[in-house]
Amino acid sequence: MTGGRAAEGVLRVKGRVLVGPEDVRDELWVLDGRVTYERPSGARDVRTVEGWALPGLVDAHCHVGLDAHGAVDDATSEKQALTDRDAGTLLLRDAGSAADTRWVDDRADLPRIIRAGRHIARTRRYIRNYAHEIEPGDLAAYVRREARRGDGWVKLVGDWIDRESGDLGPCWPRWALDEAMAAAHAEGARVTAHCFSEDSLADLVEAGIDCVEHATGLTEETVPLFAERGVAIVPTLVNIATFPGIATSAEARFPDYAAHMRALHERRYATVAAASEAGVPVFVGTDAGGSLAHGLVAAEVAELVRAGLPPLAALSATTWAAREWLGRPGLAEGASADLVVYTEDPRQDVRVLADPRCIVMRGSVVA
Repeated sequence: MTGGRAAEGVLRVKGRVLVGPEDVRDELWVLDGRVTYERPSGARDVRTVEGWALPGLVDAHCHVGLDAHGAVDDATSEKQALTDRDAGTLLLRDAGSAADTRWVDDRADLPRIIRAGRHIARTRRYIRNYAHEIEPGDLAAYVRREARRGDGWVKLVGDWIDRESGDLGPCWPRWALDEAMAAAHAEGARVTAHCFSEDSLADLVEAGIDCVEHATGLTEETVPLFAERGVAIVPTLVNIATFPGIATSAEARFPDYAAHMRALHERRYATVAAASEAGVPVFVGTDAGGSLAHGLVAAEVAELVRAGLPPLAALSATTWAAREWLGRPGLAEGASADLVVYTEDPRQDVRVLADPRCIVMRGSVVA
């Protein structure tokens, strides 16, 4: 784009454009759906929006197309995606879904989705109707299949309640994990896993996993391992808040499991703080789409701050750092104009994220 190019229907964002944590511009222009920092000449029908602009927020763990019982219809999926969009969340990493949501890619008014295919779980060791439920000998083959269906990610269920022991337990032997990671990486995909407990983490990291969801079982022994290997975590603290209720409902049949879930909940903030302080990459995710509502990114960012992350780090975990991690651009010259404008500086108070003033997708004001 050049300054000599005439344009009509141009959007100008004026005030503070937060291109990066330290890169702040006075204005941004949207021309032909893309970002430019050169004022278009001869522009007519210029619409100006004033405020603090951020790249569209990222929810790195959500489930468009799911509810508590499994796959939902397209109309319900659309409502979920619109709820995220209207909260300023314009990039979603869909961490496992039994529904086919490829049709969303054709909708310019819906968030972009990075899919991880369908969950892969051990037989009878996950939520009914969610996952491929298989045995260890089939894990690598299913990982390869879902890597080809997804957008560069595969989702495993790393642990779940073992009804024989009455507590959380790992789902996969180490040899199966070794085969699975090798298969995914050969397909060019990264692997993440649902993990609540302590016992599954070391094997997953040693096998070469790229990310762990929830990660409530991190300890002083495994935090350094995550940091050394660069394994990211997506804590989903708004979901971990449900652990006491889960424990209460399970108390009668599985008292050890109930006690374990309460203990994981009680130390959740300390766990996230220790991981962040050790240099483990932390990203924002809500786990929306199962039992949780969509549109909770602002609440999750606030939870990260409550856990001890500096506000700028928590903000980056849903903007600049998150987009770089997922390989998607922010507000760079020529990038798709997917941005959110606020009336106040979100770097000073992340609670500002809960009240977007203007949302722009592919260059169009959508909310």
